[in-house]
Amino acid sequence: MASDIVIAQTTIDDEEQAQALARGAVESRLAACAHIDQPFAATYWWKGAIETAQEWRISYKTTTARLAELEAWVAAHHSYDVPEWITLPVTGGSEAYLKWVVEETTPQSAE
Repeated sequence: MASDIVIAQTTIDDEEQAQALARGAVESRLAACAHIDQPFAATYWWKGAIETAQEWRISYKTTTARLAELEAWVAAHHSYDVPEWITLPVTGGSEAYLKWVVEETTPQSAE
């Protein structure tokens, strides 16, 4: 089951937007949960110059089955021209936690 779980990450330079990206993905069941890291300094090349910004990292726990939809959702709601989007495979973990991630990212049928 671990191979079905991934951590997907993005960064953003606004705390309220970070919270909206985290909450929206979880509300849409594209991620079981999302963690927002404390702000950090980012230094990077952008349009031929070195930039420095304060950013927040959002880490989504999701399944490979929901990953493409989560990526599209984040891209549609993100304010950056080129948002960071990386994924990390989960190679192990608590079986109960991994099962929970799968359950919480499974689309719910209307009752």
